[in-house]
Amino acid sequence: MYVNTRSSTECQHFCFAGVCCDEMNQSPSQLKRPGDPFKLSCKISGFDMTDYFMHWIRQKPDKALEWIGGINSGSTNAPDYSDSLKGQFTLTEDLSTSTQFLEAKSLSSEDSAVYYCARETH
Repeated sequence: MYVNTRSSTECQHFCFAGVCCDEMNQSPSQLKRPGDPFKLSCKISGFDMTDYFMHWIRQKPDKALEWIGGINSGSTNAPDYSDSLKGQFTLTEDLSTSTQFLEAKSLSSEDSAVYYCARETH
């Protein structure tokens, strides 16, 4: 099973429901087996991520974009997750390194997709 991510150069003009990419450097592609954990990172530069709501979105092969969840960066509010994916993924951040993280404890073959981090537009 492949769990795939794309770099910011491939999603600079990507927009989904008012969410657009900016200067973000994502983890390289990963090959994982069902049951494996994974953690993707999204290093932010060119803007202060605490000024934005940050999102994770995925796209399975030949399927529409799917919102995983979002985090109000720098806030004490808990992340917001898609009802259909709640409990499957965890969103965290490291403000000191301007990095967002998407983590899953156990992947299934249904999780094979391209994963994007994005910031909400103002």
